[in-house]
Amino acid sequence: MSLTMYSASVPVFERMLGNMLNWLDKAQQHADTRKFDSTNYLGLRLAPDMLPLNRQIQIASDGAKGCVARLAGVEVPKWDDTEATLAELRQRVLQTLDYVRGFNASAFDGSEAREIVLPTRHGEPLRFSGEAYLKHFVLPNFYFHATTTYALLRHAGVELGKRDYLGAA
Repeated sequence: MSLTMYSASVPVFERMLGNMLNWLDKAQQHADTRKFDSTNYLGLRLAPDMLPLNRQIQIASDGAKGCVARLAGVEVPKWDDTEATLAELRQRVLQTLDYVRGFNASAFDGSEAREIVLPTRHGEPLRFSGEAYLKHFVLPNFYFHATTTYALLRHAGVELGKRDYLGAA
């Protein structure tokens, strides 16, 4: 079986989003065991100028759903970023998983050459081929925000290890 745009995106998102659900479950267990409000996690940052945990998860979610929509040539769904609890963030990840899983491989046929245009706040849009978009923009960005989420929870004392990050083999 050859590597396809579908196999390089959908299963990758499925696995890491599933791992993120596990991290959120462990975070809730950690808060419950230590008897503190789990919403304390949402504002976690490693540095004052970085986005907090809730935004890390929202951006990872947006990256996955935006990628599959753009590669399939459909409009990217707009979701409000209003999650204010771990349960709501967990629901956001589940919603993202459902959306990503809703695409079949044929929806990605020819997407490696599809032009992807992303608006920017600074005016000039970013332009990619579908392949470059996936390999050099989406996947690094997605993993950046997933890894930051993992690091924030680990730093807060949630018992996470490398196997939690990588997921089941």
